[in-house]
Amino acid sequence: MKSNQYVWQQPDWPQLTWNAEALLSSLGVCRQLQGGLLHAVGSIGFDLENQVQAAFFTEEILKTSAIEGESLDVRSVRSSVARKLDLPAAGLPVDRRIDDLMAVLLDATRNHTEPLTPTRLWGWQASLFPTGYSGLHKIQVGSWRKSAEAMQVVSGPLGKEVIHYEAPPADRIDSEMNRYLLWWKDSQGALEGIVRAAIAHFLFVAIHPFDDGNGRIARALTDMALAQDDGQRIRYYSLSAQIMADRDDYYRILEKTSKGNGNVTEWLLWFLNCFKGAVEHSASVLDEVALKVRFWQQHLQTTLTERQLKVINRILDEPGGFEGNLTTRKYASIAKVSPATAYRELDQLHQLGVLKRIGKGRSVGYELIYS
Repeated sequence: MKSNQYVWQQPDWPQLTWNAEALLSSLGVCRQLQGGLLHAVGSIGFDLENQVQAAFFTEEILKTSAIEGESLDVRSVRSSVARKLDLPAAGLPVDRRIDDLMAVLLDATRNHTEPLTPTRLWGWQASLFPTGYSGLHKIQVGSWRKSAEAMQVVSGPLGKEVIHYEAPPADRIDSEMNRYLLWWKDSQGALEGIVRAAIAHFLFVAIHPFDDGNGRIARALTDMALAQDDGQRIRYYSLSAQIMADRDDYYRILEKTSKGNGNVTEWLLWFLNCFKGAVEHSASVLDEVALKVRFWQQHLQTTLTERQLKVINRILDEPGGFEGNLTTRKYASIAKVSPATAYRELDQLHQLGVLKRIGKGRSVGYELIYS
């Protein structure tokens, strides 16, 4: 390893520098969008607030796991989120991985005023790996990493690995994290809130204190820092979803900054743009949740079968809307029934005023009716 190759090897580490003037324009846009979002959220009712909260926690869990290459079942995530928020659950089997990740995210946001301590972070990491294994590999859980082997972020096939980053050695982690936690406490209220969240994320990833789970915990800490900034115990946007959308760029800018001289201006600008995208995306999610709530209020007295409910919820839950019209074939596939049964139940939904029929003959389709 070359001398001063990584940011933690710089003589001024962990002091970071940035061009505050270069951030002003982006920061102003972020604050304006954030203010508009909080105003919109403040005008919604309690029932809708719970649905919105569920939507964003679902997105956060799916995306923060996807960033690490882990694909979760969306129905199980929705069911777990519903249980944790005391909403009607889908009745799917409990997936402990999802429940434990949800518990970490809830603790980070709902309890954002509580002190951040080593014990709290150890508990978060242990929750992510309840078996003590990451895949097939035994890892250190519930404490900082201890292996004398270098902690490296690598890619590529065996024998042709590319080392993107090497973290501080294990014998430095105690002092690094003690200093990080002191900075966390002292910087609150003394540093611009969104900038603080970005720096908290970068510093934690640079230290890489755990054998595994560093990325997910860094994102949970980012959510916690943002909750401390806006005073909200509920998240109304998902940074992980936006990071996932720009994952390659996320890793590129982290690697570049981690190999830099301690100037984090480029990272901060990237983070502000990510924050902006997350808040803008939240507006469409709010609209989708409001539409769903309005639909069910409209059909509160409509009696539907379990299969019909399943299909309708599938349409309403589809991110960005259901692709194409609902057809007999699609209904039969989702509900696991014959085409004849699907046609009969679709016709019943049409007669009840739940669906409107589009087209004729073989091209006939159905759309939900909203008031």
